[in-house]
Amino acid sequence: MQLSAEKLDNLDPAIARPVYDRSAVTAGILHVGLGNFHRAHQEVYIDDLLSVGGDLSWGILGAGVMAADAGMREGLLEQDCLYTLVEQDGSGDSARIIGAMTGFLPVEEGHGPMIEAMGDPGIRIVSLTVTEGGYFIDAATGTFDLNHPMVQADLAAPESPTTVFGAIVAGLRTRRASGEKPFTVMSCDNVPHNGNVCRAAVLGIANAQDPGLGAWIADNVTFPNGMVDRITPATTPARVQYLADKFGVEDNRPVFCEPFIQWVLEDNFTNGRPALEKVGVQFVEDVTPYEHMKIRMLNGGHALIAYAGSLLGHTYAHEAMEDPLVSGFMEKVERDEVITVFDAVPDMSHGNYLKLIMERFANPRVEDTIQRLCFDGSNRQPKFIVASIVDRLAAGLPASGLALASALWCHYCEGGGGEHARIEPNDPDWEHLRTVAAASTERPAAWLEMSEIYGDLATNEAFATEFASWLTALRSKGAAETLRDYLSA
Repeated sequence: MQLSAEKLDNLDPAIARPVYDRSAVTAGILHVGLGNFHRAHQEVYIDDLLSVGGDLSWGILGAGVMAADAGMREGLLEQDCLYTLVEQDGSGDSARIIGAMTGFLPVEEGHGPMIEAMGDPGIRIVSLTVTEGGYFIDAATGTFDLNHPMVQADLAAPESPTTVFGAIVAGLRTRRASGEKPFTVMSCDNVPHNGNVCRAAVLGIANAQDPGLGAWIADNVTFPNGMVDRITPATTPARVQYLADKFGVEDNRPVFCEPFIQWVLEDNFTNGRPALEKVGVQFVEDVTPYEHMKIRMLNGGHALIAYAGSLLGHTYAHEAMEDPLVSGFMEKVERDEVITVFDAVPDMSHGNYLKLIMERFANPRVEDTIQRLCFDGSNRQPKFIVASIVDRLAAGLPASGLALASALWCHYCEGGGGEHARIEPNDPDWEHLRTVAAASTERPAAWLEMSEIYGDLATNEAFATEFASWLTALRSKGAAETLRDYLSA
């Protein structure tokens, strides 16, 4: 049965569905980037809130800035902006229909429909998931890159922006001109202090276009920091077919994920917010400890198993976790190095959190691919791995396991040798990474000299020596024997 609003009552009774009146839901949130993660996370929380009698004016209006978003829009509109969420673990699968989305704006050059919608006073939050690499950070300075060509295009044509941040500035310009209260801008990406990073991008463009507008935004608009968490793999044709076979639902855009979900937010909103504390969102004064634990341990843990798992020929994360070389490597690096340089959160010890994420990675039903975990290392490594290296070295502590993690990534980008030599391109900067990895066969320091990723770590003699030693071992012994050496040390 093709999913649609009129057929909801005919679905398999095992499928949960909205219990609120969708026709009465209006949009209070405009969200940019309707990928799987957003639809397994923020939309689920809003759907939960509406289901327990929450304010129906907090529905979500979808928007996109990428060409692929037009396909997402078409697929969702065909089924009345409904989609199936399937939670999977060893105990079985549960399916529910998510109905919190009120519509999906046309995806157009210049983002006219999005900017117009941002002028609506009913929109009180503009949220976004644009990936870790979508914030135009200058790698050398760690600040917003005003000279990026796409940003420069926004400065040249303020009314027809290229970037989501240019669109947000245009939307806030409209709100200022109309005298309406502005909206909160809320990043939902895996970026440390994502609200601060998002604020820097918006203010960078606004100040360059109109300093007066920039000052108004700085004084009147909030950008709460938040930590988001849920493992959400890509939806494959096999998963779509599985949904049809098991639950009898034909869905253009289903989402599959683990049961675990977490959202920690700073309670810092310009124009009101939904009462998400009623459905499990944690509101805190400072999200930093939660960010550190999640980004360094969970996202960092994914990076630890990704390249080791790939070089050992594993396809899925749970398969890699069944390999004692991979799971042992992750656990040792986390215990010996990662958790030593930040404080635990008030309600979770380092050890308990490590146990939890290892159990989550080992979930066989999620079937999260190693290839997905390896993707976009050039943007993920600085946040997930290099940050821990820097903190270890600053504290005068060795970082041998983290050096091996970097060597594994380099060896992966080189091709890995032997049976794993044909690794497909898996990074926006893949050709550059392959070139540098090839150069590192003669001079290992070449890899660490990518300052946009490693900063000045190439100048740290002890770390550079450790990295070179591990890289040499990987090339001479292979990944399995090198990991055995590390674990037995």
